Amino acid sequence: MKRERPEHIAAALFDLDGVVLDTESQYTEFWGAMGHEFRPDVPDFCKRIKGQTLRQIFDAWIHSPEEQAEVTRRLDLFEAQMQYPYIKGVCAYAEKLRSEGIPTAIVTSSNVPKMESVFRSRPELRTMFDRILTAEDFTESKPSPQCYLRAAEALRVDIKNCVVFEDSLNGLRSGRDSGAYVVGLATSNPREIIELLCDEVIDDFENAYESCNRR
Repeated sequence: MKRERPEHIAAALFDLDGVVLDTESQYTEFWGAMGHEFRPDVPDFCKRIKGQTLRQIFDAWIHSPEEQAEVTRRLDLFEAQMQYPYIKGVCAYAEKLRSEGIPTAIVTSSNVPKMESVFRSRPELRTMFDRILTAEDFTESKPSPQCYLRAAEALRVDIKNCVVFEDSLNGLRSGRDSGAYVVGLATSNPREIIELLCDEVIDDFENAYESCNRR
């Protein structure tokens, strides 16, 4: 059942990849190569692991400690050399929220080493949002709602009055099950798929809302 957008938005909570940063095509290339090498028996490997944490990928698909170590090494190197462009309109949108007094947080399954690579490329990201929560802040990964519940707690707001922005299926389920109003970005999956797991679908942040003012 679709939720009504909160009359008073208490906070806006953003996933990172595919929501703030336009990185999904790069990860598709990386995980496509990893699947071809380590799980050639799974032709749609890249699609299956989308939105999962590294730990989830290892638990489900790559069990050898040696192979896990090699994939981790390659991923760290890849992320250190990645490009981190922004999703269209997200910087202006985050600034608009701040000007209207609405707190914001990034809620990502990325770990601290990945975020250090991001900050080297985008140092302004550290201050663009009020809080940045990473994989180290949670004991349960998406699709568990724990990460968004903890983000709301960190910002001292009611999750039912928060808006969550997500793109992956696990992330959308996480936001939905937290009780937040969920906006799905059609950056990683087709609109007809994500609309089943969210309250609203947008392509980017250019025209996300006419206004975020509290009423």
